[in-house]
Amino acid sequence: MGRPSKYSQEFRERAVRLVQEQRGEYPSEFEAIRSVAAKLGVGSPETVRKWVRRSEIDAGARPGMTTAEHEQVKALKREVAELRRANEILKAASSFFAAELDRPGRW
Repeated sequence: MGRPSKYSQEFRERAVRLVQEQRGEYPSEFEAIRSVAAKLGVGSPETVRKWVRRSEIDAGARPGMTTAEHEQVKALKREVAELRRANEILKAASSFFAAELDRPGRW
């Protein structure tokens, strides 16, 4: 699992809305992002820029993998890792029991 965010989802959405509302008031989008980051006390404008890009991807306005798709891929990767671990355990167990069957019995 990822580390918990320092900023709530509502806070991030508010920052993105502010950037979208104030874009026209600045010579570039990044200037609007820098201004919003400073006003809201976000440590780095790059953080706000990433939120804006993620919002644009999720809205379909920019190509890329959506947040839901990212979450699905992460869940599938976890599942694959767990299945691989289970397979290794089963392989080890089957070779152990096969070796036991090959041993001359003490019956």
